[in-house]
Amino acid sequence: MNQQEQPEKVSLSFIALMAVLMSLTAISIDAMMPALGQIGEDLAIQNPNDVQFIISSLFIGLAIGILFFGPFADSFGRKKTVYLGIGIFLCGCLASIFSNSFEIMLFGRVLQGFGTASCRIATMCMIRDKFEGNAMARIMSFIMIIFILSPALAPSLGQIILLFAHWRVIFIVMFFIGIGSFIWLAVAQEETLRPENRHPFRIKPIIHAVHETLNNRVARGYTIASGVIFGAFVGYLNSAQQILQEQYALGGSFAIVFGFLALSIGIASFANSRWVYQFGMERICHTSLLVMVGATSVFLPISLFFGGNPPLFLLLLYFSVVFFCCGLMFGNFNTMAIHPLGHIAGAASSVIGCIQTLLSASLGATIGYLYNGTVNPLITGFFILGIWSFLLVSRLSKSQQIQAA
Repeated sequence: MNQQEQPEKVSLSFIALMAVLMSLTAISIDAMMPALGQIGEDLAIQNPNDVQFIISSLFIGLAIGILFFGPFADSFGRKKTVYLGIGIFLCGCLASIFSNSFEIMLFGRVLQGFGTASCRIATMCMIRDKFEGNAMARIMSFIMIIFILSPALAPSLGQIILLFAHWRVIFIVMFFIGIGSFIWLAVAQEETLRPENRHPFRIKPIIHAVHETLNNRVARGYTIASGVIFGAFVGYLNSAQQILQEQYALGGSFAIVFGFLALSIGIASFANSRWVYQFGMERICHTSLLVMVGATSVFLPISLFFGGNPPLFLLLLYFSVVFFCCGLMFGNFNTMAIHPLGHIAGAASSVIGCIQTLLSASLGATIGYLYNGTVNPLITGFFILGIWSFLLVSRLSKSQQIQAA
């Protein structure tokens, strides 16, 4: 039985703590983006595109961590889950701080991703433990205000650090953010999972959830569709520094432009909370994919005409439209994927998140690695993956209409 609290009695401390914990992954990705070029030089990375694996490796750790920490949180409690995760995250920060080779850096990034997965899982569990229905929706809206600001501000934090210090200081700051979050959780937040609601930690339910998720046509379809379209976005994350900071020579302005584009996703999240009741999740995702593919089909010839170097204002306009569509789809895809698996929602959520992240990391790494000094590989990636996701969603929609008839 969930504990019930009136939303007006919720402390600002709880809202802020949940937002900070949820933002740890975004901070780990975005804060060090302005430093990718310097990291590549200091670690003697020969191929400039290889530096993108510093981004992709975090997603690999995140995917594995999502699968592990879901059952762990149900067995040992939410706070212990975060404690363990932040401890692993701190080890990853130390590995990155003292790395003297590319391999050690990647190892540290995998640990960081694995550790931050605990925060993503446990915070949602804590919110679900304390609230439900409209109260939970209201709390999430408050948390999202802070959460959305993290990818917009984190690159600026990294850029400011680079003005006065070495890139390793960025990871030192991450380390202290992790310690601060650990102490804040220990002092300010009680355990939300009651002893009678805990389940033994077993591998068998995870295997069963993987089997049932993959064999459920709707869950499998929306999981793949979301992983595919998110793969295009991860491709952007992998190559954003090279495109904006180097190809378009934005230099220190990169952090501002990157943050501005990140706000498109945040605005879309708020818009979706209003539109979903009016239009429905399926229609929003279907329309968003149509707009994305349509915008890309118009912009790709423009990019080719300019030799892969279209005017910056046109590129930013295109990215704003595409990222707004992405922001409308991400949450809805997850909800539709887990809908037919309500009886195993906790385990299924971990499985879906793991598959989505692994798929998107693989596709995103491929797109990023094809970077050739132009935006054409990235735009082509959005076009191909957008069509792929659209066909998956259309096929699912048609199948469900036939079954309903």
